[in-house]
Amino acid sequence: MSSPPSRSRRPVLLMAIAAALVAAAVILVVSLVASPSRTHGNYSVTDNAVTIDAAPVGNLGTILVSDQGFALYMFPPDEQRNVTCVDRCALNWPPVIVPDGARVAAGAGVDPTLLSTITDRDGKRVATYNGWPLYLFAGDVAAGTATGQNQYLDGGYWYVLRPSGDVVKPVPQQ
Repeated sequence: MSSPPSRSRRPVLLMAIAAALVAAAVILVVSLVASPSRTHGNYSVTDNAVTIDAAPVGNLGTILVSDQGFALYMFPPDEQRNVTCVDRCALNWPPVIVPDGARVAAGAGVDPTLLSTITDRDGKRVATYNGWPLYLFAGDVAAGTATGQNQYLDGGYWYVLRPSGDVVKPVPQQ
């Protein structure tokens, strides 16, 4: 007597499912690696570059923004040389990471001589402008806003930067 058909087909069916899963995983990996643009939160890596742009935002005037229009911030404790916003702070203020093999690029209105990178304590390259590591703010849920400007959070005040490299601080009240 022969075995029931379902038992003899089970190994073949399992092999077919496994092969389909492997093929799907390979397609996913290839599409991610071959993609000219990858999104990292509120900025992208396009053609192996993280582009820093400038745009008018609210009553702040023209400031640095990501390629997706999100305000970029500096943190005075960094003292233009260190990434000091780490761990829990970096959840609220994620740094602009420049992946290995990528570069930081100047968009329209941005001075390319002020762009660079600095290595954080985890060995990741963070975009800098005029020496200041650049961060996004998790509270900015829409492009064209800067709700983190002049906020005291995670150990200090946060400010946006002008394309000149100047920090935008509030004017003291008389």
